[in-house]
Amino acid sequence: MKSVLRFAVAALAAAAAGSALPVAADATPALLDTAYPGQLTLNVDLTDAARKIFRVKETIPVQAGAVSLYYPKWIPGEHGPTGTIDGISGLIISGNGQRIAWRRDLEDMYTLHLNVPAGVSALDLEFQFLSPTDGGAFGGSVSATSKIVDLEWNQVAFYPAGYWGRAVSIQPSVKLPAGWGYGTALEPMTTASGSLQFKPVTFETLVDSPLITGLNFKRIDLAPGAKVPVHLDIVADHPEDLVLKDEQIKAHQNLVTQAYALFGAHHYDHYDFLFTLSEDTGHFGLEHHQSSDDRFFSAFFTDPDSYLSGGGLLPHEYVHSWNGKFRRPAGLATPNFNVPMKGDLLWVYEGLTEYLGQVLTARSGICSAAQYRDELAATAAMMDKRPGRSWRPLQDTADEAQILYDTPNAWATWRRSVDFYPEGELLWLDVDTKIRELSGGKHSLDDFVKAFYGIDDGAYVVKPYTFEDVVATLKQVQPNDWTAFLRKRLDSTDAAAPLDGLSRGGWTLAYTDKPSDYFKAQEKVRKHLNLSYSLGIDIETDADSLGKLRDVLWNSPAFTAGLAPGMKLIAVNGEKFDGDRLKAAITAAKIGTAPIELLVQNLDSFSTVKVDYHDGLKYPQLQRVNDTPDRLADITKPKK
Repeated sequence: MKSVLRFAVAALAAAAAGSALPVAADATPALLDTAYPGQLTLNVDLTDAARKIFRVKETIPVQAGAVSLYYPKWIPGEHGPTGTIDGISGLIISGNGQRIAWRRDLEDMYTLHLNVPAGVSALDLEFQFLSPTDGGAFGGSVSATSKIVDLEWNQVAFYPAGYWGRAVSIQPSVKLPAGWGYGTALEPMTTASGSLQFKPVTFETLVDSPLITGLNFKRIDLAPGAKVPVHLDIVADHPEDLVLKDEQIKAHQNLVTQAYALFGAHHYDHYDFLFTLSEDTGHFGLEHHQSSDDRFFSAFFTDPDSYLSGGGLLPHEYVHSWNGKFRRPAGLATPNFNVPMKGDLLWVYEGLTEYLGQVLTARSGICSAAQYRDELAATAAMMDKRPGRSWRPLQDTADEAQILYDTPNAWATWRRSVDFYPEGELLWLDVDTKIRELSGGKHSLDDFVKAFYGIDDGAYVVKPYTFEDVVATLKQVQPNDWTAFLRKRLDSTDAAAPLDGLSRGGWTLAYTDKPSDYFKAQEKVRKHLNLSYSLGIDIETDADSLGKLRDVLWNSPAFTAGLAPGMKLIAVNGEKFDGDRLKAAITAAKIGTAPIELLVQNLDSFSTVKVDYHDGLKYPQLQRVNDTPDRLADITKPKK
């Protein structure tokens, strides 16, 4: 507290002398888990969102003296210091109608320092948030169009330093464009002066409760007659994007019932899937306790390939209500949004969620058991062709997550990225099948899930966990040296993929010259041609970047020939490049000895590259291992 007092004295002296505010990195007080005195108010005007301008007014009760304000920096679910402070513009702070000077901390750009004059009991903030216009991930991607807005409250609010997020109360309100519908986990209170006002919540809950709004809006009941409501709220580019088939609605209703059967409890008063369908916004999912911010391409419900490609998105984010929001790794259960997070258990947070999300996708009928196996084959092949495993263990991909989320696609097979998602899925399949094997089919990972997450039914106070907690519950379900089992897989630098779960599940990874429907759907929706398992290249197929190499598999035939990410294919064996022509050339090369000739552009240079490859097209699939238990069939079977 001495540093705080020093800052306060210095600030008062500076104010008296009329000099600039001092800047001190240690000027913020120790964190308090007691109620912040007074309630913040926040109003966000979205009526100019077509120009990606959100107009914000905020009031923060204060006492005279030195005050520091935080802008949220470490965003839950994004697992890094990704707060979009670069979008804040035009910030004016005043008190009693008089402007008050502020200065940014020189070491922490997300902290503002100011001196509150005597007689001022509240700060009035007015500013604009300039929503992203292109690129980026999560909150850094496009969130507003002429027909849709995805509002993340952490982007439009400051809060007082020195307090836990749950200790600060705030009254939010929003002004929507005329005629737009909306969805959020926040509970509306009144509509006054053209603004929609919500019940007061803690700042922590506000950040955890995004809002979607749009001209084309639809709400679907996914738990008809249930005491605890669950809804699917959709905003879309066009009205026809809101047309769902009866079987699609039924499958997502099944998702709710299958999740309850799996977890044995829920941890929300109500739940809203906030689903944005647009070609122009970002495409991702971000979990929240009583909702999820899900964004996909506009034809999700109307195009079978889009539905197959993105069907696992909502189940994944729904699982996070239990795993990640209710039960959260201790290193991610931070007291507010400006305390650094530690991601060492993301292989549980995201890896287990990836596994359970895909399982629930199959159990609910969003995909079939065969399509689940095709997804698993694609994941296994991706890790099977990951030479970067020889130097970077899975554990390090979690430890460095805050950096890896922003790494480029280039050389991903060597540098590795957030592989705790796909390799985490394989790890937890390994755990599941091991439990089933050791117990003779009497127990499974479902028992672990119910024991670990199916507690405190209805409660949604965060319950942190450690590695030791995970191991203890696994031992409770099935005795085994789970510490050694997990650490072997987390710390391994074996180049071979961890595929024991597949073989123990009764299947093996193989390659064929025909892609599965799932593989083709991913290529179509994500606009790329994936030849990673033959030539070793992944190629953009979007019209604006046709032929550009998204990535090159390290040590693959293409790598050996000299190809690299960012180069562009111009011609194949002397003829203009297109995907079908390249695949035909790969097939033809099987019966000859001549290399495949590619004319390649590298910035302003052109060259001919000869790829000496003759093994034909290769696509992943799972093949049944005879005379072994089909544990994958048991895993995907709906629970009663």
